[in-house]
Amino acid sequence: MQTIAHKGGIRVPGIFRGTGRASPRGHAAAAGRERAEGWEPGALVLLTLLALSFGVIELYSASAFLAQSDGLPGHFYAVRQVMGAAMGAVGAAVLARIDYRHYRIAAWPILASVLFLLLLVVLPGTEAIAPRVNGARRWIDLGIQFQPSEFAKIALIVWTAAMAVKKQDRLHSLSKGLAPFLLVWLLVVVLVFLQPNLSAALLIALLSALVLFAGGARIGHFILLGMVAVPVVWSQIQGASYRMKRIIAFLDPTADPAGVTYQIRQSLIAVGSGGIGGVGFGESRQKFGFLPEPHNDFIFSMIAEEWGLLGIAFVVALFAGFAVVGYRIAARAPDRFGYLLAVGMTNLVAVSAFLNMGVALALLPTTGVALPFMSYGRSALLTAFAAVGILLSVARASRAAAPR
Repeated sequence: MQTIAHKGGIRVPGIFRGTGRASPRGHAAAAGRERAEGWEPGALVLLTLLALSFGVIELYSASAFLAQSDGLPGHFYAVRQVMGAAMGAVGAAVLARIDYRHYRIAAWPILASVLFLLLLVVLPGTEAIAPRVNGARRWIDLGIQFQPSEFAKIALIVWTAAMAVKKQDRLHSLSKGLAPFLLVWLLVVVLVFLQPNLSAALLIALLSALVLFAGGARIGHFILLGMVAVPVVWSQIQGASYRMKRIIAFLDPTADPAGVTYQIRQSLIAVGSGGIGGVGFGESRQKFGFLPEPHNDFIFSMIAEEWGLLGIAFVVALFAGFAVVGYRIAARAPDRFGYLLAVGMTNLVAVSAFLNMGVALALLPTTGVALPFMSYGRSALLTAFAAVGILLSVARASRAAAPR
């Protein structure tokens, strides 16, 4: 496979830039026309709209019974999701018009703002605006509820990309390269963990590490970091019974069908019931109180039940396509910061999607990772739209810098 050097010194596979035999002059002209035309933004918007539309349709089916059981209209959750999507679309449009290079300058203020919000969530005496719900404090309620840990994903990706550019000559060093990043990452991760929200903390750390790895940090350092982190994480899992139950359910989904493995077992029943073509839209049985969170963490199971293998293939193709388009935007970015920023935003959506699907299929332990654009939850929805807006900003700058 052809490999081409990126302007920032990063080598990216030719599959993302286009290959083919042509004279140097003809190839340059074709590349210029292709970059000027910029089909990637249109493809990104189309994939986002497809995921959102399909998600709202399935969300309505998955949540109608739950809403009616609570004395609410059947369309309650779907309407709220549409309202959140409208806000997200406006936000994405605004972010797409902002030159992404401004985020590099504002990286520290953005991070400081999110750290302040994360502190509000966990500090004593702030329960009036950060109430405890089901034993955890994850939300800030200022008339409008939002989850700061979702916005922390965006903030830390931006900060990591900006600092990776600044320290690019030292990223090969553990003490002068990786260690300074670890200090800031650890601060954010600990604040999210204290909510408590271990799954979100680990996802934030993973997304940040992937940005730094794309920036040129050594894989050996990450392996060493993982070896140190595993016993720490395992001790935290053992310290909470509900986390250990999730591990038990992952290792053997049939161990306790009426107890710790109930949720994942019901998810697998939903997936298996779908067959090739599904039981039909609105015909799911698991949503009638059998599968917890059918409209949120396990909406992929509902898709599998009602749309079958065809629905699964469609969703996988959507997010795989999103990843390919996002990485193409990264490969065509005008500078190193744009490259790393686009990689981070692409991973934010794609990695979250495949983690969610892995949980529904019992390939991963149960976590609270949403399926982007599909799971109910406006904070996660706004974050996904923000990622799209920033990707469009990078793509727009690439088109402007393209030879005419």
